[in-house]
Amino acid sequence: MPLSPARIGSRRELFVDRTLIDRLGGATLRLHPPERREVVFQIEGPIENGCTGCYNLCQADEEYRLYYRGYYPIGERQADWAESQTAHLALSDDGIHFRRPKLGLVEFEGSADNNIVFKGYEGHNFCVFRDGNPAAPPEERFKAVGGSAENRLFGFCSADGRQWRRLREEPLDVTGAFDSVNVPLWDPHAGVYRIFSRYFEKTPSGGVRAIQSCSSDDFVHWTEPEKHGYAEGAPLEHFYTNATTPCPGAEHILLSFPMRFLPQRTRSKEGMDYPQEGLSDAVFMSSRDGVHWDRSFLEAWVRPGQEQRNWTHRSCTPAVGILETGEREWSMYLAEHYGWDTNRLRRLAIRPHGFASVSASGVEGEMVTQPLVFSGGALRLNYSTSAAGSVRVELQEESGAPVKGFTLDDMDPMYGDELDETVAWKGGADLLALQGKAVRLRVALRDADLFALRFT
Repeated sequence: MPLSPARIGSRRELFVDRTLIDRLGGATLRLHPPERREVVFQIEGPIENGCTGCYNLCQADEEYRLYYRGYYPIGERQADWAESQTAHLALSDDGIHFRRPKLGLVEFEGSADNNIVFKGYEGHNFCVFRDGNPAAPPEERFKAVGGSAENRLFGFCSADGRQWRRLREEPLDVTGAFDSVNVPLWDPHAGVYRIFSRYFEKTPSGGVRAIQSCSSDDFVHWTEPEKHGYAEGAPLEHFYTNATTPCPGAEHILLSFPMRFLPQRTRSKEGMDYPQEGLSDAVFMSSRDGVHWDRSFLEAWVRPGQEQRNWTHRSCTPAVGILETGEREWSMYLAEHYGWDTNRLRRLAIRPHGFASVSASGVEGEMVTQPLVFSGGALRLNYSTSAAGSVRVELQEESGAPVKGFTLDDMDPMYGDELDETVAWKGGADLLALQGKAVRLRVALRDADLFALRFT
């Protein structure tokens, strides 16, 4: 049955799934792990401790904001519900150096000389986002959710991201198991708010931590949660958190970075402030509707590595948020050493739109897309080759017949490492004559990766 053309217009498309791919020959989809960089945040007493966490970041007012749980009463009975828990704010100008402003808003042990923005049991997992909804009133420029236990997730809003109030006294009408980080966001592509939260999938052997989502027009009234759906054959694994976010510059694609928890595996816990069973790492997945999720990559996105204090429970948890900290490098963050007195946050360096690629080795391979309808007059690629590698592109009619003047033989090979380079054939780069028509792309790669493309 013929494939219906994908109307991509001028939006940027990432190769994190097979949505645009008709076939691959000698090429594969490849996951690109981030590069571990510097430690940007280290806990400081007396408020912060080994269970400081639930890190989430956003950009606002020309600064980067880090929200996190500061105080957690380690050793206290039913600590997750303790009203002494605190949510904090740290600030940075570059995404590397974070400072704790003295806000004077909330007292802790008799002093307000701290960076606390909220105190109460909802501070257990207070997760903030800058509301991009153009209809959001100024007094609700920032929104958040926080809570714990079953079916007790509360919504919050703020004009400045510092002083918060509940949207209503009652919990949001959302069901789930909310004791980990629940992620609220504005989805600009769908024009709705979403919350990605946790529930327990029942199994014959007990329950597995899993992800669900719901949507809302007003952040108060929510749809029934829908369980994440995966393709047949995807393993059932514990996803402790989700760290979901629209991809910057390609917001029609949702990216998720779950912390994968293995409760049955444990190495040495000696010396931990908060010893528990289990190991964890991080994985990657993507979605185009928020419900159906692609798990083309079952391997870890981030491994624990050689740091022995990452080989304990609930470490290697991706923080929520992608920061565009440079034209050629984005920043994400990873919580390390959870449960230890060295609890910290490390920066991860990300190639813009470079989470995955169509990749070929030193033997040339190729990808052919399904039929596409585009807007614009030029094709631009985010790609990388070796010094001996190359990328070539052929335009084809919907039938697969090459378009005259735009064949592989009509262009000199591209080589280099570029984020947004225009493809040119010997006759030029102008594609306006093909705009609005269904075409296929045949991309030949040798020792190269194609991360993303767009028409402009």
